[in-house]
Order: sequence, then C-alpha cells, then structure tokens
Amino acid sequence: MSFESLGLSQPVLQALALKEYRDATPIQSQAIPTLLQGRDLLGIAQTGTGKTAAFMLPSIDRLAASKKRPQPRTCRMLVLAPTRELASQIAESARAYARFSHMSVATVFGGTSINKNRQDVSRGVDILVATPGRLIDLIEQGYLMLRGVEILVLDEADQMLDLGFIHALKAIVKLLPAQRQSLFFSATMPKAIRELADRFLTNPAQVAVTPAATTVERIDQYVTFVQQAEKPALLTIMLRVGFGEKGNMDRVLIFSRTKHGADRIVKQLNASGIASNAIHGNKSQPQRERA
Repeated sequence: MSFESLGLSQPVLQALALKEYRDATPIQSQAIPTLLQGRDLLGIAQTGTGKTAAFMLPSIDRLAASKKRPQPRTCRMLVLAPTRELASQIAESARAYARFSHMSVATVFGGTSINKNRQDVSRGVDILVATPGRLIDLIEQGYLMLRGVEILVLDEADQMLDLGFIHALKAIVKLLPAQRQSLFFSATMPKAIRELADRFLTNPAQVAVTPAATTVERIDQYVTFVQQAEKPALLTIMLRVGFGEKGNMDRVLIFSRTKHGADRIVKQLNASGIASNAIHGNKSQPQRERA
C-alpha cells in the first residue's frame, strides 16, 4: 500500500519522497489511518517493522493540522524511549519526516549536558524524545511542564519495564493532560504491559505484526572452533578478507562478553590497520555517537 493512499498530508509525503519511501509496511498501513483519527493505539511490533514512521507520520500531521504552537517549557508530543541510542534514532527520523511541516524536535537523555537540555526545551518544542530519568530531572527542576502534551508515545514498553522504569512512567503519566492521544508499542505483551495499557489507554485500537524475516533468517551463520589464544589472529584474518576486494563486508558488529574485552579488540584491530571503535556503558555520549 502506498503512503499516498493512507491520507497523509502533502508536506509529510514530500518528506517521504525525499527519502525515497513509497510503500508502507504492514504496521504503517494498519496504524496510520487509525492514528489520523485520533484514537489510542496498542501496537505489538518488533524493531525493523517500521513502527517509528507508523506513529511519527500521523502524529506530525495531527500536530500540524491543529496549528498550535508550544508554550515555553512545554512540548506537544512526548516520545519516551528506554535508551539514549533509541531516543536519538527516533529524533533523527522525526526531523526528517517533519522537514516540510516546520516542527521543532528535541531530545533529552542522560549522558549529555543538562544545561543544553534546559535550553532545548526553554522556548517550547513540538516533538520531545526523552528517556524517563532525564525527563523527570527536568520536570523536578522546573524546566519542563507536561500540561501541553497532546500525544504520548511509549516505545519499546517491554524494555522500559525490564530496565525498571515502571514507577517513572507512572509518575510521568500522572502529569499529562487527561485529554490526549496515547500510543504504546512493545515487542511482547507481558502481563505488566497489558496492565499498563489498560490503565493509560482509552479504548485503544490494536495492531500486531512481525517482521517478514528475523535477523537470524536474513543472515548466514558460521561457527568456528578455535583456541582462545588464536581468536585475535583469526578475527583479524576474517575481517581483512571480508573488507578486501573480493570480500562482501561493509560494516561489522562484534560482540564482546566484557567492556574490557571490547576495548582490547578495538586496540588489536586498529593496530592491524582495521578502523574500529567500541561502544559500552563506560563510554560518554559523545564517544557513543562517534562510534
């Protein structure tokens, strides 16, 4: 199904055309018409299904149609994400989709300057993407109010609960206007998510999709048995072949059991002429973004 057939506005369609997106994914086809009507929604969708566009595109349209402007220290759309990386990705997509709709977008999350966060929200922002902890910091310090929120999105709700954000979420929702559109997305539907949805969603529409193929189904897998001492040399050889003229590697993601191990691998690969970087809990936000 094409995006043009879903009832989206011309500015949003123009932004999609710029990214060469023409056909909607299943969750986008199901969710967008419903969200354009202003209904609450409970979506069961994994990463890779296109759920960010599914909630962001109709939300941008609804915000633009109301022609309101955010008041100082408020936002009109609040997107809550469990991690700073996901928040950054959502905000990047929002900026691209809102390019011709003249919407302001800001992110607030830990690991960055709270003074910059204060500046970003001081004049008011249309779309705010946040992690719960930093959002509560700004609220408690008096730099942000949620009275102007028209649309709430809770993304990766099951991961939110796994990370222990349940009490923070309940505290945030209590500060929101009763009249709002609320959207919950989760890869799974445990009892706690269902209870949260029953509490905060009003007669929600429900959509459930799975990716056409999981990551495991889309890639070839190989196992090599090797002595511990030989692992660094084998990894270096495999990468050199893969990045060579006859190889098929462009970018590679390597998982390490420990943060120290990740740093050791990076040092080894860089010494071998293979540009690499590490990302883990001890890295600052600028270091994460550079990686």
